[in-house]
Amino acid sequence: MRIAISIFLAGLLVQAPAHAEDDRIARGAEPDWVDPSEPMAVPDDAGGLVFVRRQDALIHLDAEGQAQYLGYRLRILHPNALQAGNISTTWNPASGPPVVHMVKVHRGDTTIDVLEKASFEILRREDQLEAAKLDGILTAILRVPDLRVGDELEVGLTTRTTDPTLGNNDSGLLFLAPSPAPGRYRLGLSWDKGMKPNIRMTPDLAPVGVPRDGGIDFRFDNPAMLTPPKDAPGRYQWQRIVEYTDFADWATISRHFAPLFAKASAIADGSPLDEEVRRIAAAHSAPIDRANAALQLVQRDVRYIYVGLGNGNLTPATAEETWQRRYGDCKGKTALLLGLLGRLGIEAEAVLANNSGADDGLDERLPNPGMFDHVLVRARIGGAAYWLDGTLPPVAPPAATPVVPYRWVLPLTAKGGALQKIDWRPAVRPDEITLYEIDARAGFDKPARVTNTVIVRGIAGLVQQVEMSGLTAGQLRDAMRQQLVGGTWETVEDVKWRYDQKAAASVLTVVGTWNVDWEDDGDGDKSLALPGGGFSPPERRARAADQNQDLPWYSAPEFDCRVTTLRLPATTDAANWSSRSGYDTRIFGRNYYRAFDIRDGAIRMIRASRVEQTEIDAVSARRDNGRIAAFDNSMAWVSYRPAVSKAQPAGNRAVPATYDIDWTADDVPCLSPATKR
Repeated sequence: MRIAISIFLAGLLVQAPAHAEDDRIARGAEPDWVDPSEPMAVPDDAGGLVFVRRQDALIHLDAEGQAQYLGYRLRILHPNALQAGNISTTWNPASGPPVVHMVKVHRGDTTIDVLEKASFEILRREDQLEAAKLDGILTAILRVPDLRVGDELEVGLTTRTTDPTLGNNDSGLLFLAPSPAPGRYRLGLSWDKGMKPNIRMTPDLAPVGVPRDGGIDFRFDNPAMLTPPKDAPGRYQWQRIVEYTDFADWATISRHFAPLFAKASAIADGSPLDEEVRRIAAAHSAPIDRANAALQLVQRDVRYIYVGLGNGNLTPATAEETWQRRYGDCKGKTALLLGLLGRLGIEAEAVLANNSGADDGLDERLPNPGMFDHVLVRARIGGAAYWLDGTLPPVAPPAATPVVPYRWVLPLTAKGGALQKIDWRPAVRPDEITLYEIDARAGFDKPARVTNTVIVRGIAGLVQQVEMSGLTAGQLRDAMRQQLVGGTWETVEDVKWRYDQKAAASVLTVVGTWNVDWEDDGDGDKSLALPGGGFSPPERRARAADQNQDLPWYSAPEFDCRVTTLRLPATTDAANWSSRSGYDTRIFGRNYYRAFDIRDGAIRMIRASRVEQTEIDAVSARRDNGRIAAFDNSMAWVSYRPAVSKAQPAGNRAVPATYDIDWTADDVPCLSPATKR
């Protein structure tokens, strides 16, 4: 709901803690380090959902870890804002219970102490079991009774974060939401003597920061709404954020975590895991085959469950423990894989990464382990680096590049690894290839037999593998019939799916019939827009006047290829057929390619789009804005004119039919020959 966004995103984003068994909600006074802001007067013309008279989001660092205080007083202005009376809090019992200081309702001259007659209710101990997560986080809620429009709700509570894995090293973020409700806000970071962390703030906060003895505050009255610069790379989206850390550099984090994985990966002589190592070694002699066998063992025989119980949020479970219980998260699977590889004589290391895509500009951030949400393995085999991810399905082998396009990673080494950049290059193979074979040889007035194949790689392909590998042929066929028949598809006769490990691709083929939508152009003339053949014109790159006009523009990596083959009605002559002209152009860092060929009784078309620059500078964007009007966004029309006969040109032999080549191969002609060179 919007209320929660406005109020609570001005709060905290900190490292998740470890766990124990304390599920109480405590009552108590505000800590000594909390000095609540003076409430701001409500203006006579206040509008919107709420007016925030004050909101204090404060973090304090001490010998026990971090304490987070959130205190606010807001005026309810609209019925939709009454949901603010559903007050929830989450905490990790190992760090101690949350301490509630107050929940009050101010109504005119009357103050109602809500906690006299109502209390927090612990809803459940685990709220993410369906997502295969065991984190021990508790959730409690209090529903403020009889809350009315015009009331002022005042809340104050403190939670703690203590993570034994990090020891005395604290790190985290404070930020103000981009679209807060009108009112008064304060962000604050304080610390006990001798515990001052390294601090960095975004440029928009630097003029607002007010240092004080043992802390720094950021105060805002009616803060402006911020709109992140449109389509700028992620590093430019950081606004109104304060970073803090006790880690000196990224190498310090690397050194801190490396021993944890070294210890967890130990495999005892004669243990069941040691027997698995011996079995792999006996079955495979080549190191790459051994590495693949070890990876498949971890992927296939250890199911994924995030384990954050005990010290497990950041400390990996041991290889022996993970193997015994046959489940684990990325940390446990990585420790297990490291242990197996080590026993097989293969050099390998754990590598921290960010699966959410939020690692752009990571080199500009303060060192903070919370910037990573994943760990995987990088091995050295035959002088080359291979990435192994135990959390992926067992069809994902060791690979020269990670499946997820990471920008920055942190290898964990005893000496301390530096943050490493993963260079991006345009994809060589399409992420997705869609093949249409439309067999219209029976004639214009007959349904065409169609074979539609979709080849998907990367994470999307692996997701399909997980979803489809458990379906029977009948279940898959029935599902596709229900989904497709009734639209373009008249019938679905057969559906086949496979995952091609050599091609690292999910391959789905549907065979059936279409009612082809021929256009009747009169006098026996016919035309058809080939499916998958058109391009929408690119959007103009423009930002609002109040945004930085000189920032680069970002396009997510993508390589999409469509291949359509129309087998012509047998009663027609190829000399009476024509197609649109092809083209090969680049605009806004993306290559657009389309080519046609008419031969052997078929019209062949390839249409592809590949991002070749994920970022383009503002000057280039303005130049390309002027080229949009000339962009060919025509559909891929083909035409039959029985009264017009002309010899077909030699043809573009780079346009094979859907049935001419293996489209799962590495080298498919989805780019023009000039581009490939």
